[in-house]
Amino acid sequence: MSSPGITSMFTNFTKLCKGLALVLVVGHLLVQFVPATVPYLALIPASGYFELSVHGVVISTVSLLFMGKFLEPVWGSKEFLKFIFVVNFLTYLCVFVTAIALYYITRLEIYLYMPFAGFHGVLAGLLVGIKQIIPDQEVLLVKIKAKWLPSITLVLSIASSFFTLNSAAYLPTLIFGTYMGWLYLRYFQRRTETKLRGDPSDDFAFSTFFPELLRPIIDPIASIFHRMLCGRSNATSEDHGYTTSGAPLPGSDSAEASRRRERGARALEERLATERLVPPRNKEELQSDALDSV
Repeated sequence: MSSPGITSMFTNFTKLCKGLALVLVVGHLLVQFVPATVPYLALIPASGYFELSVHGVVISTVSLLFMGKFLEPVWGSKEFLKFIFVVNFLTYLCVFVTAIALYYITRLEIYLYMPFAGFHGVLAGLLVGIKQIIPDQEVLLVKIKAKWLPSITLVLSIASSFFTLNSAAYLPTLIFGTYMGWLYLRYFQRRTETKLRGDPSDDFAFSTFFPELLRPIIDPIASIFHRMLCGRSNATSEDHGYTTSGAPLPGSDSAEASRRRERGARALEERLATERLVPPRNKEELQSDALDSV
């Protein structure tokens, strides 16, 4: 007989994630039973909700359910759904523009007719969310810190692209999904507690996707795009929660980022406690944590 902890690990999924998983399954069945819809669905941003293969829909559904268990309680259902819609739309918009650009550069018509579909762009973005809220938590079984999951996924995907024929159908989606997920969380996600946007903490900088050896090279390049995107300067930095010396002000995005990671770690521990993988905390400790997060 299986233990209650193992059984509960595969249960307690949120209603929203179950509904989205159903959308993925129905979308897959649609393209299987009505193949004529593929050329049309693969040309619009909604193609992210249609998986063309059986293994694709299985991986996407399982990954969505498990990652949603940790992200949705921290972000809230509305923000979780908004993140999926925004990242999916921007990812496939970038993929479409890239395909058009590659056609004009190479004059290969394959880029015009290659079907781009699948939920893996959103999944890549969700991995960035896991990196943000529980960066130092080791993932079960593989014992890798969560902050490295997006980077490892991209490295493995790029490496496998040299040995697969259809890498152009999934690699751009993974790359843009990762970047768009980070871009949204870094600059645009609204924090209801502080009325500010994004997570400007150093622990979530773009260079954290790379090994520490490369960060002195990545940081100056990333700072250029940061100024282009935000138009931030020392003169206006206080409006975004920073003093001119770079120190975070009380209630700033950086302070909120720390609280968000604490809530993420607490949500993970409570989830594992529910699944009987770690001892549950007592009532007094939970009350103390709740007061600390206010």
